[in-house]
Amino acid sequence: MAAIDNTTTIPWDWYSDPAVARLEQRLIFRRSWQYVGHTADLAAPGSFATARAGDVPVVLVRGRDDMLRAFVNVCRHRGFTLCEGAGRRETLQCPYHAWTYDLDGSLRNAPRGDSEPGFDRESLGLVPVAVDTWGPFVFVNPDPAAAPLAEYLGDLPRLVAEGGVDVDTLVFHQRAEAEYDANWKVCVENYLECYHCAVAHPSFSKAIDVAPGTYTLEEHPTFSSQYGPPKNGGGGVYDADGEVDRGQFHLLFPGTAINVMPGRRNLSIGPIMPLGAERAYRFLDYFFLPDTDEQWIADYLELDNQVGAEDRVLVERVQVGMRSGLVESGYLLPESERLIAHFERQLVNALGTDLG
Repeated sequence: MAAIDNTTTIPWDWYSDPAVARLEQRLIFRRSWQYVGHTADLAAPGSFATARAGDVPVVLVRGRDDMLRAFVNVCRHRGFTLCEGAGRRETLQCPYHAWTYDLDGSLRNAPRGDSEPGFDRESLGLVPVAVDTWGPFVFVNPDPAAAPLAEYLGDLPRLVAEGGVDVDTLVFHQRAEAEYDANWKVCVENYLECYHCAVAHPSFSKAIDVAPGTYTLEEHPTFSSQYGPPKNGGGGVYDADGEVDRGQFHLLFPGTAINVMPGRRNLSIGPIMPLGAERAYRFLDYFFLPDTDEQWIADYLELDNQVGAEDRVLVERVQVGMRSGLVESGYLLPESERLIAHFERQLVNALGTDLG
């Protein structure tokens, strides 16, 4: 087991080692709650949407009984992925051999199955995945015996509500997606500190006060939080006046980012997940009140897109440095980067003794 303290990072070879990546999938992403989508895509019976929890393909389904369910998006016959995208279906039929499942996951029909000896339809339903919601936000956990989502979220919904955002009043606006030539942990750790903001994010630093003592950090059992008030009403970058008086930036372990910017009521949420040992994927779903001014949204999204482009350069260059193999680990500032240390403790605890 690797030991870390508040100033020494986990070994840098953990950011490129395929064996570590496999352990993270098994011990973290297959056991954790992760944001996958929103209820507007699953409003009517028969609605479905596909997603991923780490490397596990998932299909979300609204049953005819109006119950939201989630399953591993894999046919029990030959492993073909059942569904793509989102839409409406009366059943879930595999395009490979036409095995057909009801919306509750039970196997309805397998061509020639009943004529084969020993064919047990009852045992061949789709594999369930835990699913739950927080307002319009849908989360899954590949572990069907997982603790309830509300328990995992802890104080997070309260903090968001006290910050001026009633998530039940928000509506989905758009999704932004990106892939990075970097380990997912590099992306998470970049998100967890604003020590770099004054240098690398000039527009964000004009809009948000990132000075030490003003920009504050908090650790919670399952998430990390950063708070920053607007600077000079948004610094001319966007209009920070509104019902939300300070920014909130939360990271729900292992990789769900939740962002609230000062100004009009808003929230963006999405996962950071591995595509391999040295490649990551993330998306952000943006939510606003239905009557939010479109120009305000456009100004905010322009700022967010700029920060995202700047972050891409940062994380991909960090990955190159970590991959060099001649520096074993990094140094953390115990206050400014304490949320990185918190995340790495969570990571080590989740991996247990499997890393030796």
